[in-house]
Amino acid sequence: MTQHPENIPAYRTIRMSPPIEPVQALADVTAWQARDRYPDVRFAGGPVFGVARERESGGWELYPHFTGMAPQDARDAMGARFRRMAQDAEEAGDAAGRAQCLRAAETMDWEPVDDITVAGTRYRVVRAERFLRTGPVGPEPPRPTDPDTGEVGMTYREVDPAGGFVIDPGTVTGLSDGILTMELLGAVFPRGTVPEDVHRDAKHAAATHPGGVLMPASFMTVERVGGRWLPNDSGTSCTPQSARDGLASHLRVMAPWRLRLDDAGRVAYNEAADRLDAEPGNQLSVDGRHFRIVRVERLIRIGPDGPETSRPSDADPTPPVMVQNEQLRAQGLLDENAGATEGDNTEIDEATRRFEKLFLEEQERRAAAREARRTTRGTPGQD
Repeated sequence: MTQHPENIPAYRTIRMSPPIEPVQALADVTAWQARDRYPDVRFAGGPVFGVARERESGGWELYPHFTGMAPQDARDAMGARFRRMAQDAEEAGDAAGRAQCLRAAETMDWEPVDDITVAGTRYRVVRAERFLRTGPVGPEPPRPTDPDTGEVGMTYREVDPAGGFVIDPGTVTGLSDGILTMELLGAVFPRGTVPEDVHRDAKHAAATHPGGVLMPASFMTVERVGGRWLPNDSGTSCTPQSARDGLASHLRVMAPWRLRLDDAGRVAYNEAADRLDAEPGNQLSVDGRHFRIVRVERLIRIGPDGPETSRPSDADPTPPVMVQNEQLRAQGLLDENAGATEGDNTEIDEATRRFEKLFLEEQERRAAAREARRTTRGTPGQD
């Protein structure tokens, strides 16, 4: 029997319309142009996870920050939110509400729960698959229309555009994003390229959650290695400048630490980071290595009961915090009074000291940069 359009469930619809606002219209045109220069769409690492609440008016609203690399990261964030809700309830004199929120937080401490109702509202761990465009010139960098107003070294203060985003297939989207959504909904890892359970879960999700919406884009640093562009960070930066700040920090701290560079070897990396701060761009080369800031699309699948949550095959190595504590205690690795037991591995201790030195130097550099910025603005002592 043929299914007429009016009988298609709302969660399977994608409402598209030409943008009216000039900024949105320009973004739609830019997105369409990207299809020519970067025609291929590929998976960009693993999924990311965040927390959403179901709205009475329909749809699910995301909380900042949508940056979990494993489902448990989002569960921990959900538990922390319930504790903040308990504090708010206490300040409002709502003893019953406080108790309910604390019970929910305790549940998150012990159980890997992805969906829970607290005070009449459903909360859920939400899963987003990540993709990027690529072409003959490599992966797509940020677009001119992507918000990029963050100040160098200060992007930790930026507002996450995912915060407040409503997962609602009824929301009208531009033509380019609507077409991309349809394309991504059909994307499944080919059999043989991933473990069988990952492929099986992806096929199952396509059937149980056939609809979807695009989140605001995120950004990551990639490095060209052996003719391929590989992720250099988690890819959860909410603006291009945030990704640049992450790359600069990598060049000043993580790269010298991992490569065991001495002071002379660090010079090139520090100078490259300084160049990136002085002249923010999307490509950088240092010591024969080539980095690029790239744009990442995030797709949330939707089914009849709302957005997709974690899949059985998703990597989730860390148990809930109290379960982890019990495991460490059983292994004799957790001292109730002193915390983790001390090891005597000299090599690890030396590596830790080197990392601490680099980290503290970077903290001092940032503090000096902030002070210089305050002085330039004529507002000492303020930020």
